[in-house]
Amino acid sequence: MPVLKVKPEQIVELVEQLSPEERLEILLKLAQPARERMKAHREFASQRLREIAAERGLDWDDLTEEARETFVDNLIT
Repeated sequence: MPVLKVKPEQIVELVEQLSPEERLEILLKLAQPARERMKAHREFASQRLREIAAERGLDWDDLTEEARETFVDNLIT
């Protein structure tokens, strides 16, 4: 199967010819792997914070937003 060699500038020129809706569709498709990595990172961080809180006798889910912020601040300082 032949491979088409295209420079990034050419791709940008082609994309600029699309409608705003089509551009958005392409952007969202290209961003999907990054969104998936971010979701996995958030899930890992949430689980880890619950574990660390439990080690200190706290229930992460019962903490207020302010208490969570203070807890995290204390972890990183």
